[in-house]
Amino acid sequence: MAQRGHHDDASFLRRLMLLFGIWFLSNNIPSVEAKNAYATMMYVGTPRDYEFYIAIRVLLKSLARLKVDADLVVIASNDVPNRWVRALEEEDGAKVERVENLDNPYKNQHNFDKRFKLSLNKLYAWNLVKYDRVVMLDADNLFLHKTDELFQCGQFCAVFINPCVFHTGLFVLQPSKAVFKNMVNELQNGRENPDGADQGFITSYFSDLLDKPLFHPTLNGTKLDGIYRLPLGYQMDASYYYLKLRWSIPCGPNSVITFPGAPWLKPWYWWSWPVLPLGLQWHEQRRKTLGYGAEMAVILIQSTIYLGILAMTRLARPSLSKLCYRRSDKNISIMQNSLKLLALWSILGAYLTPFFIIPHTIHPLLGWILYLFGTFTLCSIAINAFLLPMLPVLVPLFGIAGVLMVMAFPWYSDGVVRALCVFGYAFCAAPILWASMVRIMAGLQVSLEREGFMPRLGESSPPSWFNKLY
Repeated sequence: MAQRGHHDDASFLRRLMLLFGIWFLSNNIPSVEAKNAYATMMYVGTPRDYEFYIAIRVLLKSLARLKVDADLVVIASNDVPNRWVRALEEEDGAKVERVENLDNPYKNQHNFDKRFKLSLNKLYAWNLVKYDRVVMLDADNLFLHKTDELFQCGQFCAVFINPCVFHTGLFVLQPSKAVFKNMVNELQNGRENPDGADQGFITSYFSDLLDKPLFHPTLNGTKLDGIYRLPLGYQMDASYYYLKLRWSIPCGPNSVITFPGAPWLKPWYWWSWPVLPLGLQWHEQRRKTLGYGAEMAVILIQSTIYLGILAMTRLARPSLSKLCYRRSDKNISIMQNSLKLLALWSILGAYLTPFFIIPHTIHPLLGWILYLFGTFTLCSIAINAFLLPMLPVLVPLFGIAGVLMVMAFPWYSDGVVRALCVFGYAFCAAPILWASMVRIMAGLQVSLEREGFMPRLGESSPPSWFNKLY
């Protein structure tokens, strides 16, 4: 029994020594290099919150599809809806960092754009200290290739898409609590900021970047120290593409496209193509990753409503123009002019209404088809209600379809030729559009001068078939 107890004690001591050895080694062996991250930010409070939510999801899924060797992080303000956060975490594999919105001290500047009120939340990227390097991204980046070599760059690296001002749509940073605190202090002290947004503040903070060397990744993967300029291929401004209708960026890999232009021509909007040819490339990324399930229910409902309207107008054919009496007195003249104005506004509404009710982030091909169908449907109401000639009313619709085909023609030699062709088409179509307007007004006048159905007081009652629908 004594031998057995001694054996148990020895076994316990061996296990204890083994655990101590594991603990000692884990605390003294050089640790594996810290993780890296691709990060973006999300906040709410603008009319375009949902569009940017979709854009961020496509960005994350496209990075995952490229099998990047880094975490995907979203810096989300606390007021971002929980359902969006769950989708980012559970469906897109992102790590969401909740933050308080940073107060923007530049919001009262005369040139301040309210869209950027919360864009200073981007500074929270320096607070991601559990990562060794972070590539901070805007939602409108389109990745063509994996760019993990960026994690070799130094404490701060960015691209000059403008000859003198670097762009903050993509930059590399080394997180640091000290730098973050210093930036917050600079905000509170009123550091100069040309635009009042993240772009102006960060370019002011790293004002000497233009004089720094160009980044070239090392062959052995060693991380560099210091500040570097990134080659233009990491932030290819889409406008460079539109000039040649192809990429010709000689310095560095052609890896990332950015869309820093007009806010209503971002690539995820269905109308951005074929105005901007690269919009279709962004939507191809979405089709392969996120899909369009969120918008399809709305598309089906709208299509059904349009079909129902077409059926009703063909069966009922109401004629609002018959509310006018033929004889010319002052009251009838006012009514005729009012009906003319109403007819013109109804035609204009038929062309504008479908544009605003189509989900903004649907695929361009589906969006334009639905727009043309919706416009034709609403034009049919005006045609039947005011007894207008069909072809002149639909001439602008044919014109829009024509200009889409001219812009989408895939064999232009460069963007200048494409622009000249669009201009030539518009020049040739203008007289036809004017002639159609003249024909509409003439047809409307004829319709109003037909036998009326609102006789004056004291005259014979209208015929019994007055209430029939035309």
